[in-house]
Amino acid sequence: MTSDLLAPLDLAFWNMESDRHPMHLGALGVFGAHSPTAGAHAADLLAARAAAVPGLRLRIRDVWQPLAFGGATREPDPDFDPLNHVRLHAPTADFHALAGRLMERPLERGRPPWEAHVLPGEDGVSFAVLFKFHHALADGLRALKLAAGVLDPVDLPERAPRALEPPRALLPDVRRLPGLIPGLVKGALSDVGRALDIGASLARSTLGMRPSSALTSAPSGTRRTAGVVLDIDDVHRVRKSVGGTVNDVLIAVVAGALRRWLDERGDGSKGVAPRALIPVSRRRPRTAHPQGNRLSGYLIRLPVDEPDPLHRLAGVRTAMIRNKDAGPNRGAGAVALLADHVPALGHRLGGPLVGQAARLWFDILVTSVPLPGLGLRLGGQELTEVYPLAPLAPGQALAVAISTYRGRVHYGLVADAQAVPDLDVFARAVSDEVELLLEICDA
Repeated sequence: MTSDLLAPLDLAFWNMESDRHPMHLGALGVFGAHSPTAGAHAADLLAARAAAVPGLRLRIRDVWQPLAFGGATREPDPDFDPLNHVRLHAPTADFHALAGRLMERPLERGRPPWEAHVLPGEDGVSFAVLFKFHHALADGLRALKLAAGVLDPVDLPERAPRALEPPRALLPDVRRLPGLIPGLVKGALSDVGRALDIGASLARSTLGMRPSSALTSAPSGTRRTAGVVLDIDDVHRVRKSVGGTVNDVLIAVVAGALRRWLDERGDGSKGVAPRALIPVSRRRPRTAHPQGNRLSGYLIRLPVDEPDPLHRLAGVRTAMIRNKDAGPNRGAGAVALLADHVPALGHRLGGPLVGQAARLWFDILVTSVPLPGLGLRLGGQELTEVYPLAPLAPGQALAVAISTYRGRVHYGLVADAQAVPDLDVFARAVSDEVELLLEICDA
């Protein structure tokens, strides 16, 4: 496997990281166990299988060549040892408590930036695996593929073979350059115009805004995680009753839970309308470099101060329609696209400043992570729950990631442990908000 340069957004993630704000993704999977030794067996399997997954052998190295000065590349680690990445822990009664402490720790940058922590349950009938992948190594989709490579094989339906496309020339024929120049100039001007448009939208979205004190914090470097499980049929009942999409309902539930949580902890929800960043994947299927992050995003205001649950849902629905009409390439939510216009050295020098500026751009991350509908297993043990875990930007106290697996919706919650010691209260508020919406729809 040859090395490849990090895409601009990957390079940005790699350089904005700090010890207190690691930029790794996480997924906490809970498995049933047929015996108390199932966790230890799972750790052995993960270590054995990791060696055969090429993407797990890649480390990230700095590049100082003239054409990529200040950049970084993924390349195979000649000293790769799976035992440096797979760890078996002592039995625990609380998977999330241990996962939170493990999410605090940055990945070692000199090695392939991923880890798998096996957490046996004290009950002897379950174990969990916490996967950690640096955002520069893999986005949510790529991380899922890498994790699937160490789980039990899944029989997938065969696809019809696709016709091979003719290889594209890396450089244009010099005889065609005069005819290409007008198009290249037009494209460059269009890119500059789009960048200016995104920058202006970002400036307007931050003008005069003060984030809720409950959603911002001085960085402590600590982490706490929690999880909530919903029945997807309940979400569909709400959607069919009031309209919109499943995603609209799931985002509105976050808004309602924030309202309950702020009121219960005494901060108050009056006048609170935090800006939520909703990441949108721009990845094209079967691209030449599937590990490169291709992200944009929608920026919406969560109607936390709206007391009526149905009005909150309507507000989210309207905001999402407006964003979709504009498309993922426009507006302040598309600020990630600006990474393509920054040279490699600019990412290296400005990465820490970009990370610190995140609190001016959005107040809370609400992201969806797609999962396969097929049942997954490890060592023959069935995956029963899976909670995606998103990184926290500097100064932000809470991030929400959502996935749907086997008919159930899983909310993975990550918080600064000092700023949000009551994350369990917010988790309970998520469940209570769904119950309220069901009561209203059934009335």
